[in-house]
Amino acid sequence: MNKKTVVLGASSNPSRYSYLAVNRLVAHGHSVIAVGRKQGQINGTQIITDHPEIKDVDTITLYLNAQNQEQYYDYILGLKPKRIIFNPGAENAELEALALHNNIKPMEACTLVLLSTNQY
Repeated sequence: MNKKTVVLGASSNPSRYSYLAVNRLVAHGHSVIAVGRKQGQINGTQIITDHPEIKDVDTITLYLNAQNQEQYYDYILGLKPKRIIFNPGAENAELEALALHNNIKPMEACTLVLLSTNQY
């Protein structure tokens, strides 16, 4: 099943986990919107630097540390995803509490592991 996913903290650097996540999400048939600080692309998926309005977001998967997430709080909550995945290094109790308050399921997990074990 296609789960529209926003990868927040996307990077065109092949050694970054966000790069791998975009590739694997696409390979698993999910629609991916890559949002990062620098424009670029990941095998044809454009990395955008603004905050586009996106409808029907299933998942936001975070590749930013807690401090760098703060500027995105309103954007993240405004997209009204069903869940937010806090990848290792992105754990953030404050944003998790805000998510719960807005009926969004927070998950401390690894997107790559969820995909590889068919739990995504």
